Amino acid sequence: MNHNHILHGNGNALELILSLLIVMILIIFILAAVLSSRHHKRCPFYRTAFWISGVLCAAAAVIGPLANHAHIDFNAHMLGHLLLGMLAPILMVLAAPMTLVLRTLNVKTARRLSSLLKSWPVRALRDPIVATLLNFGGLWILYTTNLYLAMHQNMLLYLFIHLHVFIAGYLFTMSMIYIDPTPHRSSFTYRAIVLVIALASHGILSKYIYAQPPASVPTAQAEKGGMLMYYGGDAIDIILIFIFCMQWFKASRPRTKVHESVDS
Repeated sequence: MNHNHILHGNGNALELILSLLIVMILIIFILAAVLSSRHHKRCPFYRTAFWISGVLCAAAAVIGPLANHAHIDFNAHMLGHLLLGMLAPILMVLAAPMTLVLRTLNVKTARRLSSLLKSWPVRALRDPIVATLLNFGGLWILYTTNLYLAMHQNMLLYLFIHLHVFIAGYLFTMSMIYIDPTPHRSSFTYRAIVLVIALASHGILSKYIYAQPPASVPTAQAEKGGMLMYYGGDAIDIILIFIFCMQWFKASRPRTKVHESVDS
C-alpha cells in the first residue's frame, strides 16, 4: 500500500500538539474529579480509571507507533479504528464526564449546559437511529469509496475523519447505554432493535472489506483487516451488549418488586 505519509515534515509538530491536547484532557478530568470529591459528591475512582483508559486508547490511534504504522498497514489502521471508534467511546461514556462537569460548574452555567442538553439538536444527535447512521454510515462511506485513499494524502481530511470516527462512536455508545443524565430517553426495545441493526451493519461491512478491499489496500491486508474488524468488533460489542442488558434488567426489577408487594 503506497501512501504518502501525510505527517511527513510536520509530523513532529502535529504529534506534539495532539499529545499536549491529550494530556490537557486527562488533567482537566482528574482536576474536576478532585474538585467534585472535595466540594460536592465523591467521584468514584473507577470512573477516572475508565476516562484515562479511554483517552489512552484514542491516543494510541492518532499518535505513536500504531498511528504511524497505520499509514502503510491496513491491519494497524483497523486496530486503530477499533480503539478510536469503539473501545475508547465505551470507556469514556462509562466515566460519566457530563455528570462530573455538571457537578463542578457553578449553578448558572450548569443550568445553561443542562438546557443545551435538552435542546432539539442534541436530542436529535442522541437518537439511536441518527447516531447509528452517523457512526456506521460514515464507515461505509470511508471504506467503499476513495475516501480512505484520499485521507492518507490530506492532513486536514485525515484529522477530520479520525475526529468523526471518535465523535460518531461516542454518540452511538451514549445513545445505547445511559450513564450520564439523559433528558430524553429512548425505550429499551427501540434501542435494542437499532443496536441489532447497527451490529449487523458493522459485520456486513467487515465482510465487504474482506471481499472488496478499499482503494490501494492489498488483498492480503484487506482480508486480515476485515477479519480483525469482524472478530475484534464482536469482542468490543459484547461489552456494550452486556452493559445494555444489565441496565435493562435493573430497570425492570423495581417494577417486579412493586407488583409483588401489592399482590402480597
